[in-house]
Amino acid sequence: MSIRRRHFLRNAGLGALATGLAGWQFLRPAPAASAGNGAPEAAEAYAVTHTDAEWRAMLTGPQYAVLRREGTERPYSSPLNDEHRPGIFSCAGCQLALFSSKTKFDSGTGWPSFWRPLDNAVRTHEDRSFGMVRSAVSCSSCGGHLGHVFDDGPRPTGLRYCMNGVAMTFKEQAV
Repeated sequence: MSIRRRHFLRNAGLGALATGLAGWQFLRPAPAASAGNGAPEAAEAYAVTHTDAEWRAMLTGPQYAVLRREGTERPYSSPLNDEHRPGIFSCAGCQLALFSSKTKFDSGTGWPSFWRPLDNAVRTHEDRSFGMVRSAVSCSSCGGHLGHVFDDGPRPTGLRYCMNGVAMTFKEQAV
């Protein structure tokens, strides 16, 4: 096989791979339709609602990408991953208290992880993006996307709420 042919076949294969990966985004389900408030439509309304323009003005770019467009921050990029003081982790969109530091643990994944949310703080729904089925976690007050929950966490729940740090704020306090 000549060098030219080898290069052609390699480049064609890489091109096909790149096209397939780029096309994969088109197979991903679009975020739920919005009623103009930047939050996915759901059977239940959220207590905190804003227009998409208001959400964009209120949130930083990375917060908007995660909370309103179901993005994911890079692992190990959030200072909240290394937050170990006693306190409360709240939604960056509406400030609803979500998790107590008492339930935080180091999952080794690069995202802040918790084994239980505060009562009535989060909702879950099926997420079929990227060719897998996961349980997405959102704020029960504003519908902002927080992360996902998996069943490989520690006792007593066996759950790992793997949250995007950019979607939360932290306030130190006795818990």
